[in-house]
Parts: sequence; C-alpha cells; structure tokens
Amino acid sequence: MSRDEAAFGSSELDESYEYCAAETEQYLAPMWRASEALPAAIRPHVFAVSGFLLRTDRIADEGGSQADRVERFARWRSETLEELCARRSEHPLRRAFVDTVRRWDLDCAVIEEFLDAIAADCACPPVFETFADQRRYLRGIGGTAAEMMMPLLGVRGAEVLSLASVLGEAGQLVDIFEDLRVDLAAGRCYLPRADLRQLGLEVADLQRGEPQEALDELVGIQLGRWNGLLEQAVPVTWMVSPEYQPFLHVLLLGAQLQFDEVTLRQGRVFAGDIEPLTSPGAVCGRPAWPDAGVVPGHVGVIMDGSRRWAALRGLPASQGHHAGERAALRLVNAALRLGVRHVSIYAFSTENWDRSQEEVASLFDAMAEGIARGTEWLHELGVRVRWCGRRDRVEPSLASELALMESMMSNNDVLSLTVCVDYGGREELTEAVRALAAEAVAGTIRPEDISSADLARSMYVPDLPDVDLLIRTSGEQRISNFLPWHLAYAELVFDPTPWPDFGLTQLREAVTVYAGRRRRFGGGLPGPARPVDPARTS
Repeated sequence: MSRDEAAFGSSELDESYEYCAAETEQYLAPMWRASEALPAAIRPHVFAVSGFLLRTDRIADEGGSQADRVERFARWRSETLEELCARRSEHPLRRAFVDTVRRWDLDCAVIEEFLDAIAADCACPPVFETFADQRRYLRGIGGTAAEMMMPLLGVRGAEVLSLASVLGEAGQLVDIFEDLRVDLAAGRCYLPRADLRQLGLEVADLQRGEPQEALDELVGIQLGRWNGLLEQAVPVTWMVSPEYQPFLHVLLLGAQLQFDEVTLRQGRVFAGDIEPLTSPGAVCGRPAWPDAGVVPGHVGVIMDGSRRWAALRGLPASQGHHAGERAALRLVNAALRLGVRHVSIYAFSTENWDRSQEEVASLFDAMAEGIARGTEWLHELGVRVRWCGRRDRVEPSLASELALMESMMSNNDVLSLTVCVDYGGREELTEAVRALAAEAVAGTIRPEDISSADLARSMYVPDLPDVDLLIRTSGEQRISNFLPWHLAYAELVFDPTPWPDFGLTQLREAVTVYAGRRRRFGGGLPGPARPVDPARTS
C-alpha cells in the first residue's frame, strides 16, 4: 500500500495504516490476497480492521503463561475501548483502527463483542457442549470480524450483516481445522462434546488420532454443519456492489477449498496439519492424496446447471455464472488432490451464442473475473492452461487474457487445464478435415495416407489426450457436442448436482464410479479401469 493510497494527512497515521497492512500480509495472507480485488481506496481500511483483529488474537494466544496473557489482554481490551470512546489513539497499530472506526462509523458494540469472546477464550480452554454453544463461539470470533468489514463494502442492513456473520463463522471453522492438532496438544478442543459422547470418544482419542472409523464419523458431522454455513453464506457475495463482489468470492472460495481438504482427509485431520492455502508448501501444490486409488488420467466436465442454480434462488443468471467460475477453481484443486493429470471444462459452446446478449456478456464477465482471481494461484500450483476453440469471435479483451494465461503457464506440468471457449465438436472436426484437404491439394499428404493421427494433429489442441471420464452436472444426460473425437471410449457419469455446488465430494464419487467400471476398449474381454499412464497424460 503506497502513502498516496492512504492519503490520511499525517505521517503517523500513514505509518499506522502501513503497519496494519504489514500485519495482515504476514499473519493472514489469504485476507491480503483477497484484498487485492478491492478498490485501492478501501484496502487501507480493510487492513486496519484485519491488522487489529490479528494483533488482538496474537496477544491472547502468544507469549508467557496463561496468567500473563490474560493480564496483557485485559490491558489491551481496556485501552482499545477507551480509545474508541475518545475517538483517537497514540498506539502505532490501533491508531489506524480507531481512525477507520471513526471514519466509517463502525459498530462499537460488535467490536466489544469480539473482544469479550477473545477474552473468554484466553481465560480458559473452551468447552462446547452442543453445536449451539460452538455457534456462539464462531459468531463471537469470526462473525463479529466479518460484520466489522461489511460497512467498508458499503452495506449495513441487518440481512446482509447476518449473512456476513455466517461467512465469518465458516471462516472460523477453517481456522479451527488448520490449528486442530496444535490446539489439541495444548488441551484445547473446539468441537462439541455432545458429538464426542455420541460416538463414544474422549478428547484423548482425538489427540491419539484413533479409532479411525469413529473419527471419520465425527469429522463427517462437522462437515455437514460447515457445509450448511457455507450454503447460508453464499448470498452475501451478490448483496454488495459489483466492485466488492470479487473480494467476497475469494474469501468464500478459500473456505470451500479448505472444506474440501477436510472432506478428503476425514478423521486423519487429527494426525496431520492442514496447511493454509497460501503457505509456501501449499503454494507449490499439495501432492495427490495417497489413497485415491485408480484415477482417470483425463477428466472432461460439462459444467451444467448454473442458470438453474440461480433461478432456484430468485437470482439473475449472471450470479449463477459467477458462482460457477468459483466452482471451476474448486474443481482444479480437487483434481490435483485426487491425482488427475488433465481436466477439460466446457466453458462456452458455439451454441451459447444463441443466448441473449446480456447473458453472453455476463458469461464473459464471469470468465474474466475467474481469470483475474485464479491466474496467479493456478500458476503457483503448476497448472498449464490451454484454450480449445475458435479464437476469432470472443470479445477481444477476454481473448487477450486467455491467450496471456496460456503463454504464462505454457511450461507448467503438474496438471493441464483445457478451457473450451467458443467450442463445438462438429466445427472442430470440420476444420480439421478442411486443413487436411488443403494439405492434400498442396500435395504435402496423399489422401490414402491420411490416418486418425493426422486428424488428431489438426484439432484445436493436437496433443489433447482421450477423455477417460466425462462428468456432466445437473442431471442432464447428453454430451452436447463436447469433444466427440476424444470421448470415443470415455466412461460417462451424470451427476445431479448443479455446477456451482460441485466440489471434491462429487468428483471423488465420480472417480469411484470410474474405478469400478469394467472397460473393454472394443475388445472381447472386460478389463478393469486402466490406471493413470504418466506418458499418456503428461
């Protein structure tokens, strides 16, 4: 953040805002990255709030004995409340926070609720008897933090603040599962005791990481509630002005990705840490989960149901498309964790031009937002992105962004993501035949020598491998002109889940179905699904 962006009129105040930005970048990188999607004038205030929240949490958690931390936090709380009443502060970090509270008229009652929740957590290890008790904790820490942010995004209504609180609660569950092993080692268990008793578990069982079956069931209960919070929070992403929506999309996507990670690990979360998505280890890409079993080398996905998903919620189709872009990034992460090497997605077909100009524009806007949100992350994960389809009709700025994405990631080799935009299978085959006919006329190939390999090299993406598993979401059962050449021997799975709700659970179920299929490949005797051949999918 530059001093020009802050422009608050005094060097001390400017330095305080910069101090908060540095605190956020160091201790909450996901918030730092999400804030890059905000208008520059808003970012310093977001950092002021997040910097204060982070420092408050660290004072309660770090350094000295519990008694020392309780005393230190009580002093921090008292000084903060006094400064909020005085509407000024001389503290190098709180100065920016108090200034932001004053400028934006943030609710001091919510701030006091947050401080009280942290104080209670600092004073003694938490004991939640029921999910309702856990919800009160989630609300006190994560919910209040989210409510503090919302006025900065231009909203104050009770409905949107309530939904923002739920998003904050879902985010606090991310924190619980990322810190699970450390907290348990310190004798702190943030899971409801009634859930443990229901399964005959003690906290000591969680610390040991066994018995596995009961722990799996325990995590399944938490995931069901977590998913409920995520679903409740989704509407907040379209209840703010468009310039603030990407910020909330990034926060929600981060919570969904960590939800998928816990879904994959189940009870084994008690035996190993879950890295934050932006830690150096996670940036390099989490390796494939070792128990994935037989996985397809190439998964094609017809991403269907975004419009119906929006219609069921009384929303315009554009909101469904934006939610669908978030699901596409979620799909890539799930594929990486299951060991899939190649994914192709049907983003825009040649037939989609028949939709209204307004919807086509919203589709392209959603794609552009997905590119802006996902380019850096996909590149760090080692994903190679390729564009399959016509390149002469797509809106020029979007075409340039897609081409730039292709070029930037051309040397990546962890996973290949083929994005089919303005794609139609029959048109691709027609153009390939036309190219071979031109070669025959030019005398560079004899018609009798033309083989299937020649046809394949004339496709939009010549080295695209055959699809092993095709998934179509939202229950429709047709391939809709998608990669007909490459689907010759694909296994087909039709999932009823609308595309915006598709995650790791659904992908893993489809892969399990694939692994159980007996594939003949035109031969007389059935055989099992073929394991991934690295030479074919690299």
